[in-house]
Amino acid sequence: MTEEITNTIGATVENPTFWQIITGHRAIFAYVVILLSALILLMLLFIIRNAKETALREREKKQKQLKRRFSRLSAIDDAQSNDRGEFENGISLNELCEKFRDFASSRMGLYYDIEVVRAFVASLSVTKLIIMQGISGTGKTSLAYAFGKFIGHEASIVPVQPSWKDRTDMLGYYNEFTGNFTETELLYNLYEANGNDKIYLTVLDEMNIARVEYYFAEFLSVLELPDLASRKIEVVSDIRENDPNRLEDGKLTVPDNMWFVGTANNDDSTLSISDKVYDRAMVIELQSRAKQFTAPDTEPVSVSSPYLFSLFARASHEFAMSDEIRMKTEQLDRYISKHLQITFGNRILRQTEKFIPVYRACGGTEAEAVDLILSKKVLRKLEAQNPVYVAAEAEGVISAIESIFGEGALPGCVSYMKKFVKI
Repeated sequence: MTEEITNTIGATVENPTFWQIITGHRAIFAYVVILLSALILLMLLFIIRNAKETALREREKKQKQLKRRFSRLSAIDDAQSNDRGEFENGISLNELCEKFRDFASSRMGLYYDIEVVRAFVASLSVTKLIIMQGISGTGKTSLAYAFGKFIGHEASIVPVQPSWKDRTDMLGYYNEFTGNFTETELLYNLYEANGNDKIYLTVLDEMNIARVEYYFAEFLSVLELPDLASRKIEVVSDIRENDPNRLEDGKLTVPDNMWFVGTANNDDSTLSISDKVYDRAMVIELQSRAKQFTAPDTEPVSVSSPYLFSLFARASHEFAMSDEIRMKTEQLDRYISKHLQITFGNRILRQTEKFIPVYRACGGTEAEAVDLILSKKVLRKLEAQNPVYVAAEAEGVISAIESIFGEGALPGCVSYMKKFVKI
C-alpha cells in the first residue's frame, strides 16, 4: 500500500497535470512579464499616438497662422493696383443735381423732386450718415442706388437684420474652427475705399429694424472725429504678419470717401431712432412719390471724391451763410429755447453752416436750406416732448417763425408745427 502511494506521488511529480503547469511559479512569472510587456506596448502606442496628434495640432495651428485669414482683403493687396480711377469731373454742383435727376428719369424710370436731390447732395457735405425717412415705396433706397449708378460707382445695399447688436454684424467675425475671417460686403468696401478716390455709398436698408445706436455705435463715434488718422474701427483684436496691408494693429480707417445712407420706415415693424443718431445725421423726408416727367436721355458722369470735396469747399467760400440768416436763426433759437426747452446746439449750428452754402450751390435758396435744417434737425426734437405741452406752444412758435423770417418763408417749419396744433 505504501509503495503504491509512493509510486503515485512520483508519477505526479514526473508527469504534472495541465492545471499544475498553468498555475506554477514559472507560469505566473511568465504571465506577469507578458502583461507588463503588453502594458508597456500600450503605453508606447498611446505616447506615440498622442505625440502624433500633438504634432498634427501644432502643424494645423502653424498652418492657420500662415494662412491668410482675410482672403478677399488680401486679394485686393495682391492686385497691387495703383489705379485710383479715371474721372471726368469738371461739373458744377447745380449741373450734378440737374443731370442726376434727368439720368434717374431717362435711364432708370425713377422720379425725384429737385429739392430732394439738392438736399441729398448737400447732405453729403455735412455728415457721413444720411437718413432717408418716410413711408414704404417712395424711393428711399433707389435714390442712393441711382446716384451710385450716375457717378460711376454703384452703391452697396446692406439689408439690416433684426438681430444686429454690434459692429461684428456689420464687419464680420473670426471663425476659430476654420481659421478664416468671415468678411462682409461692407468690410470689403471699407478696405477697398481706402485705396482709391471713388465715391462709396453704403445703404443700410431698413436701418431701424434693429437698434441703430447698438450696431452702429462705434461708427457714430468714429465718423465725427475730424482727424482722419484717428478715424479707425477695430476689425480684429490680434495682429498677424500676413494680415492685409491696410489693417493697422487690427484696425481699419473709415475713409473720407465713404458715406452711409440709412433708410427708415415709420411703422409698427421698426424701432424708434434715438436723438444721438438723429443729431449726427442729416434727415431727408420722402412722404410721397414724385410726379413723373419726361427728361432728355442723360449719360452718367464719373466724379471723384476729391473733386466733390473741392466743390463743397468752393461753395462754402462763395455762398457762406449770410449774417442776416445767422441773426434770424439765433433769434428763433432764443425763442424756442425759452418756450419749448430745445435748442440748436453747436453741432447743429456747424451742420447749418455747411449745409446752406452747398444747397445754394446746388441751385436752391438760402431760405429753403434753413427751412430744411430747422424742420428736420431742430423742431424734430419736439417729438420727444409732451404733445399736450407742445400743442399749447405751437401757435406761438408759428407766429415767431413768420415774424422773424417772414410769412411763407419757412413752409416746412410751419407745416411741421401745425401737426401739433391739431392735438
